[in-house]
Amino acid sequence: MESSATLPLSQLPFVYPATPRSNKAYPFWPCKRRSSLPTRLRCNKMYVPGFGEASPEAKAAKHLHNFFTYVAVKIVAAQLESYNPEAYEELIEFLGRHSLNDGDKFCAAMFRESSRHKNLALRIMEVRSAYCKNDFEWDNLKRLALKMVTESNTRLMTEYVLETSHVESEK
Repeated sequence: MESSATLPLSQLPFVYPATPRSNKAYPFWPCKRRSSLPTRLRCNKMYVPGFGEASPEAKAAKHLHNFFTYVAVKIVAAQLESYNPEAYEELIEFLGRHSLNDGDKFCAAMFRESSRHKNLALRIMEVRSAYCKNDFEWDNLKRLALKMVTESNTRLMTEYVLETSHVESEK
């Protein structure tokens, strides 16, 4: 026979205090206490576990860095197609043999391929830098990301409410 007991929180064994005395003792604790209200916490940012030494922003920056390489390759390929078909063919052939998943590995491999490929790699890196500094719309990225998250959350919540209220009305 199984039995279960419910203990009030005051009778549970003490493991961690409700609020840490300092962030040094609990480095994973993301919040700082207000001096005027010792029991309330003020959080500036969310703590995101599981990213090791890199923050989520650092991970996103790495993906953007590789994406900028992809964009630069597309720009350079479009330019070469119209005024240097031979270099365009070399770039397309190189793309067929090397992945663009890691932009730096791609450019490093291109540097080592031949002197013509070295010039292409330099052009790709130049375009990547210029696009990142001058042409990428950072404010638009933030606006679009927030819009996508908001619309997606609204859509998912609406679908769930419609789905659950439909099930309830059938019973």
